[in-house]
Amino acid sequence: MRAALAEARKGLGLTHPNPAVGAVIVAGGRIAAAGWHRGAGLPHAEIEALRALDRSPKGATIYVTLEPCSTHGRTPPCCDAIVQAGFRRVVYGATDPNPKHAGRADKVLGSHGIEVTSGMLAEECEALNRYWNKWIATGLPYVVAKAAMTLDGKIASHPESRWLSNERSRREVMKLRARMGAIMVGGETVRVDDPQLTVRGVRVKSQPLRAVWTRSGQLPASARLLQSPSPAVLFRNVPLARALRRLGEQGIPSVLLEGGGRLLGEAFDRGLVDEVCLYLAPMISGGLIPTIAGRGVGSNGDGIALEGVNYRRLGDDVCLTGRVVRN
Repeated sequence: MRAALAEARKGLGLTHPNPAVGAVIVAGGRIAAAGWHRGAGLPHAEIEALRALDRSPKGATIYVTLEPCSTHGRTPPCCDAIVQAGFRRVVYGATDPNPKHAGRADKVLGSHGIEVTSGMLAEECEALNRYWNKWIATGLPYVVAKAAMTLDGKIASHPESRWLSNERSRREVMKLRARMGAIMVGGETVRVDDPQLTVRGVRVKSQPLRAVWTRSGQLPASARLLQSPSPAVLFRNVPLARALRRLGEQGIPSVLLEGGGRLLGEAFDRGLVDEVCLYLAPMISGGLIPTIAGRGVGSNGDGIALEGVNYRRLGDDVCLTGRVVRN
């Protein structure tokens, strides 16, 4: 299953609106073939692995990171292909998050005498597609709050220097952007920083949709987000929760909130954030512009807790990631 996970990771950022999935075929105690899903409308991981196999799959075992599909979508059901191939056993990690399909593969495959084992490395397999899982189950995009900040929690830097984080951190941000369906900033960020919000230096199937959440709607006509061939989507004086729901309705499974402080504060105040990604630069700036504004919490006991916290050192910067704990 770890080999199947490695295959699935090859598709991260490339399969939207489908999940990233990997498959490995084991015959005679050895890995005989592997495959990964390369994009919507293309063969699923199981089919890719079958095509890479140079022997009969009869009696073999196939390991898949996600429950094999049992209904006809852009491609035929993988369960049918598994049955026709003559596999003896199917092992999968994560159950399909769609309640209409969850566990259906067990019944379909079991009715043909195929042994099914589910839940192997389930947490890792589910985490791989956590964006897609939430969108499929709720219709809402998975929301990641990202910011580069000083040690004293500020986002303002010296006017002559645009960047707080170092070059290595900025490369990591490009990788993060490449995995997202949309990138959103607040109106003040557009007025002050004039960002492009594009993925650069990283392979990506298509550029994420770019969005601006603005109360006033007063943005400079010269802003690069408005001048590009594919201008950003503007949400003027719309509740942030409604803006995110609209993106979900457009098939956007994940949104990266890149600031500024008002946007991030509103997102945390409304309980809209699923995950945080903070880049801490080794400096203290002072000043009045916080990374996360909003009304905040009344006490430390009301603070937003994180789980699965990870710290990574990127040169002199530190990247902190974690998932918001839901009560």
